[in-house]
Amino acid sequence: MMVEELVWVDFDFIEQFMVDVFLELGVPIEDAEICADVLITSDKRGIDSHGVNRLKPMYYDRIRAGVQFPKAKPEIVRETSTTAVIEGNRGMGHSTAKHAMALAIEKAKEHGLGMVVVRNSTHYGIAGYYVLMAVESGMIGITGTNARPSVSPTYGVEPMLGTNPLTVGMPTDEDYPFVLDPATSIIQRGKVEVHARSGEPIPPGLVIDSNGDYLTDPDDILEKILQKEASFLPIGGKAETGGYKGYGYSAVVEILSSALQGGAFLQAITGVNVGHFFMAIDVEAFTDLASFKKTTGDILRALRNSKRMPSEPRIYTAGEKEHLAWLERQNKGVPLNKSLRDEVVTMRDELGLDTVFPWEREVGG
Repeated sequence: MMVEELVWVDFDFIEQFMVDVFLELGVPIEDAEICADVLITSDKRGIDSHGVNRLKPMYYDRIRAGVQFPKAKPEIVRETSTTAVIEGNRGMGHSTAKHAMALAIEKAKEHGLGMVVVRNSTHYGIAGYYVLMAVESGMIGITGTNARPSVSPTYGVEPMLGTNPLTVGMPTDEDYPFVLDPATSIIQRGKVEVHARSGEPIPPGLVIDSNGDYLTDPDDILEKILQKEASFLPIGGKAETGGYKGYGYSAVVEILSSALQGGAFLQAITGVNVGHFFMAIDVEAFTDLASFKKTTGDILRALRNSKRMPSEPRIYTAGEKEHLAWLERQNKGVPLNKSLRDEVVTMRDELGLDTVFPWEREVGG
């Protein structure tokens, strides 16, 4: 199979292009910059499924279709000294989420703990962005969100749950924090989209059809997911390999993303009425930060230095691969394949922006 040519584009260039796109769609400048920052952070960390790859199908198309509101502002509808409930009003999920986590951090600074929940929001990008906010404040951060149904419960074939990430970030004494940022499904829609762009099949064991048989063609999967004729399997896969564990954690995220805030859940989720939750825990309320960082670092180093399989070169801990991706990409930028290059050109042309992409300069001289 022929390997598709990638064009590497400077991070600042792509980030500014995304800001320009959001502005043309009517998103206020502060929110546009937050949205672009969340997306480019994903690309910087090597999470290509949630960066510029998501700009058109997840945000551009929804705003132009009138189902996501670019200027809607979140509102606090209930609040205590340590908690808050926010109505998202179907606005930009990234900026709503950033303000929610900032509020949780503010409450944690004063009281040791803070939790904020959101309803009627939209896709908020990588969950890791928000726990990193807490880490940068010397705190433990936790967040989760529900999403459009695409995951079947154990023994089921009907998509009921979203990919529902449960994400945790903790400060360490290393060059990078501990950040666990997985979906509670084995694979999620963004990664299938990446496979569809490259033409690579999905490994068997990750997606099933309505008969419980495995699917591997990414285009077929994306179509059948929309028709509710396919579903992703929860972490662990089918029941015999422990899928009930991923299913259980996904249900936890669903409940915390809907029941506390009085929001939509399960098959009522459309993608523009999702819920999120954010928790900030001030380490200094329990112990001194330096001690916590060292103990956490010691744990992670011990894990990485433990005896490994002879066939494997090393053991990783959460957040390490993303840090390594940044070190590799910091001077290279964002990789864009042909399909993604076509998408950004389409958005530019439809909006009438004057952006000239690097590959166009090369072709045009």
